[in-house]
Amino acid sequence: MRSFDEIWKIAAERKGGDTAVEDVLQYPKSKEEIAETPDDRLLSLMTKCIFQSGFNWKVVEAMWPGFEAAFDGFDIGHCAMRHEEDFERLVSDTRIVRHGPKIKSVQENAVLLSELAREHGSAAAFFADWPAEDDIGLLDLLRKRGSRLGGNTGQYFLRFAGIDSFILSHSVVNRLIAEGIVAKVPTSSKDRAAVQAAFNTWRAQSGRSLTEISRVLGISID
Repeated sequence: MRSFDEIWKIAAERKGGDTAVEDVLQYPKSKEEIAETPDDRLLSLMTKCIFQSGFNWKVVEAMWPGFEAAFDGFDIGHCAMRHEEDFERLVSDTRIVRHGPKIKSVQENAVLLSELAREHGSAAAFFADWPAEDDIGLLDLLRKRGSRLGGNTGQYFLRFAGIDSFILSHSVVNRLIAEGIVAKVPTSSKDRAAVQAAFNTWRAQSGRSLTEISRVLGISID
């Protein structure tokens, strides 16, 4: 496995220099900024990532004001207490993408966020306090306790929420393969643990966030 500096050098050579790499990096929010995020905004973002998955992102973005209205501003209490007649209404609501399982996920994820709020004071506080060195653990929690938040959907939610995390894009996975960390897309517990360990090593070497490291790995390939 190459050091982070060696991978950075590959990325810089591909991109046109150190400054060019720095210019396209993304950065996580501070713990304080994450903790101040209203829980309804977390549900809104979760929902947007879910509806954009496998669909035209621009269409969902253009319709988003309608989503906000249809789901009562993603108020956690309202969304968690949906009744069957609410679902019947929503699957016919032309303001949103009428996908039954994804509509159902709004209630299920509102319940998750409500549980996290009861356990930690707010769901945002929970995410703010989660250690970056266990990003895989957080992704597993979203997959197991949330709805439709497995795979890349959960990863994109964390990234867009500003939580320090990596995205296992095609390019990032190819870099992990090139470094001998995994042989294919990491799905097993063993491979996912190996990915986390590699990111933790690069984080210790560089002092950079998982968010930055993930981007550098991707640039080093594409």
